[in-house]
Amino acid sequence: MRLYNSLTREKDLFVPREEGKVSMYTCGPTVYHFAHIGNLRSYIMEDILEKYLRYVGYDVTRVMNITDVGHLTSDADTGEDKMLKGAKREHKTVMEIAKFYTDAFFSDCKKLNIKTPDVVEPATACIPEFIEMIEALLEKGYAYEAGGNIYFDTSKLEKYYVFNDFTEEDLDVGVRDTVEADTNKRNKADFVLWFTKSKFDDQELKWDSPFGVGYPGWHIECSCIARKHLGEYLDIHCGGIDNAFPHHTNEIAQSEAAFGHEWCNYWFHVHHLNTAGGKMSKSKGEFLTVSLLEERGYDPLVYRMFCLGSHYRKNLVFSWENLENAKIAYNKLVAKIASLKANDNDEISEQALSAGREIFKNALDNDLNTSLAVTALYDVLKLKTNDKTKLQLIAEFDTVLGLDLISHANELSAAEDNGAESAEDSELVAYIKERIEARASAKRAKNFAEADAIRAELLEKGITLVDKREGTEFIINK
Repeated sequence: MRLYNSLTREKDLFVPREEGKVSMYTCGPTVYHFAHIGNLRSYIMEDILEKYLRYVGYDVTRVMNITDVGHLTSDADTGEDKMLKGAKREHKTVMEIAKFYTDAFFSDCKKLNIKTPDVVEPATACIPEFIEMIEALLEKGYAYEAGGNIYFDTSKLEKYYVFNDFTEEDLDVGVRDTVEADTNKRNKADFVLWFTKSKFDDQELKWDSPFGVGYPGWHIECSCIARKHLGEYLDIHCGGIDNAFPHHTNEIAQSEAAFGHEWCNYWFHVHHLNTAGGKMSKSKGEFLTVSLLEERGYDPLVYRMFCLGSHYRKNLVFSWENLENAKIAYNKLVAKIASLKANDNDEISEQALSAGREIFKNALDNDLNTSLAVTALYDVLKLKTNDKTKLQLIAEFDTVLGLDLISHANELSAAEDNGAESAEDSELVAYIKERIEARASAKRAKNFAEADAIRAELLEKGITLVDKREGTEFIINK
């Protein structure tokens, strides 16, 4: 398997430190608001990576942090703590906000078939670990006290900008005029390890420490949580591409300074989900959530299918039209699978299994090419073998892809309402439902000519639509 490694900027052959075992760390959410679907794209692709590693036989231990303190509205140690901002917005305590949005995050993950990591650790549970690492960095001369806070001294490193070719001067380009520079820092790139009340006197969560009453910076938590559960070496560190700098850059700096050796061999970064207006973000108001997709009539797994259709290292453009196309493709695929009939008397073809698995593995071994992995499902449907073998392959592949294809196909096959008298009608029913949704979308857009055209199209095929208060039903005229 070859994975693009942000550290080497190449597709590297994946070789874990310990044969047969993989230590994997995922940057978790800052739980001050709902996750938007752009955030969740990263977790979907990381989920695929973990499940594929398990599929090919690795024993994977995956750890995720939950940021419930220390993440400021600017990643460069300025602005307000995001958790405090959320608490003020909703007139709740920080811990109430953290509990509510942590639960909401994992609820969304469940709907998207994202597996919960083996270990999930909130930052507030690891204050002693943060203090221990900061003390070690101070002792080794990599950290200093200024203005009551503790900072990491990036000038002590041979190379700080490990993911790119930035220089210190380059940082000025991205600085907004509204951001005040932290005059306590010796160097522009230095970052906070521990804040005291000299920084934010109104911070709700504070702890005693040798450095004064305060709270940890954002970057220190991932290094310490990873070490707590995975030791001082990682195989794979995952996150969104926007975390590469400064968050992951700072993680590497402090971890390798504290441990005295290289920390993580492979860095897996998922690129942005964009809208027509650019990168999706909460601050810009383009706040698309899983709940909103459901309100618009979309199964969250359709969004997962949409994400799998593009490579994780390419920016993906979201639009309702693109999501509708993914829904149509998903329903057609489910209908094709529903038409397969496994005969108990048939024997599984080992030759066909081997051929199908090779196509699937070749796709994902090539830098996790999920689009080709989905294409492998269609290749299975075309194999010259019995349906029992095809269904076994599809079920195997779906342990990685997570699209619930077999269960949805079974539901479709069992449906006898709305004119579906047998499984032979399943593909027709899927088509009708797609056209009904397209008609509803046209109506919402006040494109009544298009809506009427869809009704006429179905009527020509012998399908009558009946609009009722609870929704549109159909009758197949036979």
